[in-house]
Amino acid sequence: MQYLDFEQPIAELENKIEELKKLSNVSDGVLDKEIESLNKRVEKLRSSIFENLTRWQRVQLARHPDRPYTLDYIYKITENFVELHGDRYQSDDKAIVGGFATIDGQSVMIIGHQKGRDTQQRQYRRFGMANPEGYRKAYRLMKLAEKFNVPIITLLDTPGAYPGLEAEERGQAEAIAKNLKMMAMLKVPFLTIVIGEGASGGAIGIGMGNEVYMMENTWYSVISPESCSSILWKTWDYKEQAAAVLKLTAPDLKELKVIDGVIPEPLGGAHRDHDAAADEVKKQILKSLKKLKKMKPEKLIEQRIEKYASMGQWKTVK
Repeated sequence: MQYLDFEQPIAELENKIEELKKLSNVSDGVLDKEIESLNKRVEKLRSSIFENLTRWQRVQLARHPDRPYTLDYIYKITENFVELHGDRYQSDDKAIVGGFATIDGQSVMIIGHQKGRDTQQRQYRRFGMANPEGYRKAYRLMKLAEKFNVPIITLLDTPGAYPGLEAEERGQAEAIAKNLKMMAMLKVPFLTIVIGEGASGGAIGIGMGNEVYMMENTWYSVISPESCSSILWKTWDYKEQAAAVLKLTAPDLKELKVIDGVIPEPLGGAHRDHDAAADEVKKQILKSLKKLKKMKPEKLIEQRIEKYASMGQWKTVK
């Protein structure tokens, strides 16, 4: 288990517990009471730390390398997943995965950003940063879902759209813009969940759902804290202050009415218990689809457009 800097007190206690367990195996349970006492201390310490997380600490949790990614959730909450490939123009972008599946017998189209676990996989997936062909693949899959009247679920987890020159040459901005226009007019239920990082157009390029939810320790913003810091202060050193003022966490965005709700995570973060995290995501999916499926196509479109048109505050100056 990899520990973040603010989890070091927990790491020290858990390492001590592991040492005592090894000794306990050869001491006929003499140390069992001490181990039990330390376990209680760990749980109390973990509760204390995770009840008072800063915005920057939640950003760190959203990026934890052991956190479940899109395919982890797909394989845990769906049955009969069939991945579909290619955009029919350029190539198959491995940073976005998607395909038909069933969830408790309900057919769905599920699409999401996919990061990699090791160096080779991260290069293969480009850290979940999609090229234009990734967004065009998502476009194709969403229109296919609409054709067969199947609800769409998207899972967002990206540090942003791929920033390379070749992506701009192949129409990165145009691909995202076309997706936004298309998603606004989809005639099927559309649910979006932020499962990790939700950065800028790279996230909303597949995330314009009728309902949008964030997992408890995720972030969703027009810019990352590091990039915000580099623009305002010409250095990344103020990323913690940037995270604080950006108000990019799930509780912040629920209060600002950008999202519809927060999906709880296991104590310590989704990376500590993939199964429990997946159960919460599945529970929200089934609840939302049950509600959205009752809405007529024209009402789904109207609700989606109104949802995004009403975000933000403004006033007219004469």
